[in-house]
Amino acid sequence: MIYQSADDWRNAKQKKVLLFAMSGLGKTHLSNMLRDTREWFHYSVDYRIGTRYMGEHIADNAKAEAMKVPFLRELLLSDSIYIGSNITFNNLAPLSTYLGKPGNPGKGGVAFDEYMRRQNQHHTAEVAALLDTQHFINRAQSLYGYDNFICDTGGSICEVVDPQNPDDPVLKTLSENALMVWIKGSDDHSAELIRRFDKAPKPMYYQSEFLINRWNEYLAQEGCTAEDVDPDAFVRFAYSKALAHRQPRYESMAKWGVTVDAEDVAKVTSASEFDALIAEALERK
Repeated sequence: MIYQSADDWRNAKQKKVLLFAMSGLGKTHLSNMLRDTREWFHYSVDYRIGTRYMGEHIADNAKAEAMKVPFLRELLLSDSIYIGSNITFNNLAPLSTYLGKPGNPGKGGVAFDEYMRRQNQHHTAEVAALLDTQHFINRAQSLYGYDNFICDTGGSICEVVDPQNPDDPVLKTLSENALMVWIKGSDDHSAELIRRFDKAPKPMYYQSEFLINRWNEYLAQEGCTAEDVDPDAFVRFAYSKALAHRQPRYESMAKWGVTVDAEDVAKVTSASEFDALIAEALERK
């Protein structure tokens, strides 16, 4: 770890942190709060994925839909209108909409092969965006004058690394450049995340092997064909299983850094309280 003790952290002229956890446990809350102090640079991995690495895919998909409408088709072909993604740190809908959900096209579903193609695109993009962290640490300081840096990762980071491998290229690079901090949720947090997801199921990235196994399991359980799958029903089915699948992977990743509880994160309202939270985690390490 780049900070070996609480004193190292407190005395550091440059504080560099990477947060990882399931979506909804406070990563973006902390990142926004620190960014608003104007003393921390906020690097969002999901935003980087959706702009630098998948922006063209997202825009082309929107254009393909527009081309199905004769009125819009003529305007596009004559370069009379422009279609682009308005993705922001707090609105990642263009990225999740592009990923889509597999199943019945009449219910907004995507053919499974196409769905997997987009999942694989996301995997490649996420690895690249994570490896860009070092570049943005340097850029934040040299270009904007920020000494402090916080990296807000996506919930799927645990799916694109091998925490058991001490030479994992992504984790090794990240841990050499920032303090990795796991925001650990409780069983109650998991139940609440599942409740929220059931209410508004959204597309997300899954590890390929896990996803294919869940897809085949769902088809067998429901006794239906791929074309008959209700997209929302499938992603609800997969989500709770994904939480259980990811938990041990997060725990293994935690060995590369420190752990804080989601309950404590929710209480943080200032940069000084965040500093204290990280110092306490280092003292426990």
